[in-house]
Amino acid sequence: MSVALFVGALGLLIAAEGLVYAAFPARVREALTALLTLPDRQLRALGFAVATFGLLLVGIASLLA
Repeated sequence: MSVALFVGALGLLIAAEGLVYAAFPARVREALTALLTLPDRQLRALGFAVATFGLLLVGIASLLA
């Protein structure tokens, strides 16, 4: 994996997140408020689940390349 590919993927992730904030600011606030009410254990589990899903996508992408 090249550094350029990693930086490109990171840039795409940041752009996608920015589009969500731009398109749905009220929903983002609601989601962040909901996250504040979650206990640490649930938030940590959610974080691990999302990170695992992301790694699976990267693995699948590397198999397709």
